[in-house]
Amino acid sequence: MKKIFTCFLIFVLPIMLAGCTLPTPLWNATLKGDIKEAERLLAGGADMNVRVGVGYDSYTALHGAAMSGHANVAAILIEKGANVNESGGLKRTPLWLASFNGHSDVVHILLEAGADPTIKGYTQAVAGYDKTPLQIAQEKGYSVIARMLREAEQKEYKKLYAKETKESDQKPGKITRRETYKPAIIKSDVDELPVMQAKPNKNAYAIVIGVEKYRQKLPKADFADNDARIMAEYLTKVMGYPEENIVTLINDRALKSDFEKYLGKWLSNNVEKDSSVFVYYSGHGAPNPKTGDAYLVPYDGDPSFIEETGYPLKRLYAKLDKLPAREIIVVLDSCFSGAGGRSVLAKGARPLVMNMDKQVFHSDRIAILSASSGSQISSTHEKEGHGLFTYFLLKGIKEGNAELGTLYNYLKPQVERIARKTYNNEQTPGLIAPVGLLNLRLYDR
Repeated sequence: MKKIFTCFLIFVLPIMLAGCTLPTPLWNATLKGDIKEAERLLAGGADMNVRVGVGYDSYTALHGAAMSGHANVAAILIEKGANVNESGGLKRTPLWLASFNGHSDVVHILLEAGADPTIKGYTQAVAGYDKTPLQIAQEKGYSVIARMLREAEQKEYKKLYAKETKESDQKPGKITRRETYKPAIIKSDVDELPVMQAKPNKNAYAIVIGVEKYRQKLPKADFADNDARIMAEYLTKVMGYPEENIVTLINDRALKSDFEKYLGKWLSNNVEKDSSVFVYYSGHGAPNPKTGDAYLVPYDGDPSFIEETGYPLKRLYAKLDKLPAREIIVVLDSCFSGAGGRSVLAKGARPLVMNMDKQVFHSDRIAILSASSGSQISSTHEKEGHGLFTYFLLKGIKEGNAELGTLYNYLKPQVERIARKTYNNEQTPGLIAPVGLLNLRLYDR
């Protein structure tokens, strides 16, 4: 057996590796979403066009960012000149890969950069299995991505076939060169941060969690990952939280073990007597049908086994209450009844009317902002690409509502109005806070 293995190493392995480009440091940083390392490598001259893989099945760094869902890295690569329509293995473009894997934020960035939504890629190496990104998104049930691609395709075809070229601009026998079209994808106004000098608070700590898609094939919590990314930016650039004091957990990096690690240990290891703590969660909530307790649903959570795989709100509040912090703000863009929206429920169970006040561990140092109450659904704001609650939370901060009570008074009627007008449902954000925290300034200019 040892001789066979030795022969394999000497004769077979070199043949297998011939023509194969092994992963580069930039490729590895891209797949990990390590934007700082990617920027360092690019600044040092790393070639982002090096293809990793074998022959026909090879990919560039932008393909890697698209398939792994790291929008921030994709944006940097595009800014450095990466070709958004580069064909990878099986003719798959970055847009095709992002659509296939359900990364709506990457799809958004690629379309803005001029990615062609009509280029087909193969689902397998068989003739007839080539499909557009839109066809892939529709098959997989990615409704938000499908909507973006459908709009982009319509504009692309309108440009190609509805616009006639003036005869005076054409020469006989010359084929007119098609211009690259950049579809106008909607970008939310809150994604553009206010221009201001944030007053740094070196003793402020934050955990930001956004789970849009789940390992158990649960319904997507649309835009939850984007909510978390933009919230983290506001914390650093508007609210003065040091970047090194913020933990951001998104999608498959938000496992239950990550919840336990950062909420249970990281905070207690860092927070001091005069610290400010900010915990943000965007994603699904779930009730325990037996006890009525509310749970956050991590990436690997399963509502059918919510006690084993979820993270209970009661535990969250108990952990936070043990911290020596001066004040603690909890923001939940989720719902917990199981009635839909940003909540899920075990098969066969019925939605519950949740009393969120009973879920709170009352403390004179903890304030909780929640997206909805009771049996209500927490909606998404499709037009703005955020959760409805998070959108107006960010907009309120951007417009200068620095005090907690003032911010709540701003966002509550806005959320209620849009939920009723656009989605025909009731959504009333809640604020549970001691009187002493209502005038708490979340940031200083």
